[in-house]
Amino acid sequence: MREYVLVFLIGAVVCFCLTPACRSLALRVGAVAEVRSRDVHDHSIPYFGGLAMLGGLAAAYLMASRMPFLSRYPPVSFDSLVILAGAGVICAVGVIDDLFDLNAMMKIAGQVLAAGILVLGGVRMQWLPWNGGIIALDPAAGILITVVVVFICANAINIVDGLDGLAGGIVAISASAFFIYAYWLTAEEDIARATTAALVTVVMCGICVGYLPHNFHPATIFMGDSGAMLLGLLFAASTVTLTGQVDPTILDDRSGLWAAYVPLIIPLVALGLPFLDMLVAYTRRTWKGVWWFVADKQHLHHRLLQRGHSQLWAVLMMYAWTFLLSYSALALGLFPSPITAAIVIAVVVSTLGFVIMTGWKAPIDTGVDSS
Repeated sequence: MREYVLVFLIGAVVCFCLTPACRSLALRVGAVAEVRSRDVHDHSIPYFGGLAMLGGLAAAYLMASRMPFLSRYPPVSFDSLVILAGAGVICAVGVIDDLFDLNAMMKIAGQVLAAGILVLGGVRMQWLPWNGGIIALDPAAGILITVVVVFICANAINIVDGLDGLAGGIVAISASAFFIYAYWLTAEEDIARATTAALVTVVMCGICVGYLPHNFHPATIFMGDSGAMLLGLLFAASTVTLTGQVDPTILDDRSGLWAAYVPLIIPLVALGLPFLDMLVAYTRRTWKGVWWFVADKQHLHHRLLQRGHSQLWAVLMMYAWTFLLSYSALALGLFPSPITAAIVIAVVVSTLGFVIMTGWKAPIDTGVDSS
């Protein structure tokens, strides 16, 4: 745990220190978020927060590679380098988008390219629980699922990045729950001495914590697509690598077959708000007869503002909902029992119901900006 704490601190400190320099660079090259009809901010704010996150990620990985515990296991070191390469590619695509406003198809191509780097390096979904058992995925299925997971996570976090401090805080809370579960598997269950998932998630927490002081309301910098897609890829990679480094038969032997679902349930539920917002947004746009990637001003955070909540209060509400969802899912992994499952289901259903009731019943702003 001491090494994980140190890696967390390195990621946080480096990201915090790099963010002002990245802000200055964004101003110098014109990577600035102008005020659009769908935006909440009322003046231009520079991008490139994602570059600072990438720097914190690289520094934390470098530190981990020099530590006796985290550097002891070649799969962790190798997978971390593969993920760093994919993160660099998707961050570069985001930087180009922040500069030149790429169209949706070009951004999707960049996401697929970054996912391709993961699968070429062996980071792909290895197994799934299915029909009362565990099925090993053939390479083609594993690659396809990995690409889809990267696409979903990257776009879900990108969609929720609409208020100061919102995406960074949600990812920090979600990743912290996932880290606790991954660490519990390695330490308490003694399934493996280290996993890439634990390393990636603790670094995610670090870089988000280091970034948030600059982004919390009133923000002086935005992460932009470079940061949102980077965090999405990291979350996807941490989920995928856990299936490659944890033997599902051990989970089956210790806690019953349903425990094999937990490594997939925790990230799904932890990012429940972004996933739900993305699903509703894509459905809403398609129902209105426009392309699913055409941006609008009807996301959950917009609806909370339309109900009269301040930016700060809306962000804190979504933090609280994310905490409830993330740590309810974590409880399911740490204390497996029918009673825990029933409590978790009740918490998740009631939380999502409250989210829908308070968010999507707000007055509708029909303004659409396709830029």
